[in-house]
Amino acid sequence: MATSTLTTEQIYQMIRQAIIDKDMVIATYHGYVREMCPHIIGTKKGRPQALLYQFAGGSTSSLGPEGSPSNWRCLRLDELSDVFIKKSAGEWHTASNYSRPQTCIDHIDVQVK
Repeated sequence: MATSTLTTEQIYQMIRQAIIDKDMVIATYHGYVREMCPHIIGTKKGRPQALLYQFAGGSTSSLGPEGSPSNWRCLRLDELSDVFIKKSAGEWHTASNYSRPQTCIDHIDVQVK
């Protein structure tokens, strides 16, 4: 499902379901198309955010190799556009430090198991 004029709440629900289904998210953030696997969604100081692992696409900071801890992205959902959920068909990207405590989200709604 592609989006261009969805609300932040609609985007939140799309990414939330992508976490549950372990699907990928393709979206534009700060001018770059990014391909990511969402791991956690919730809020930080009441603002909807998600922690995602970026495995392809552009970024202001270059991507490390597959599995690199530097590819984690904490994104504000109200700054995402052109959101598309892609069925993963078993393809999943993450880093070995996923279980490390994070500060991106202070109220977790859903996280990948």
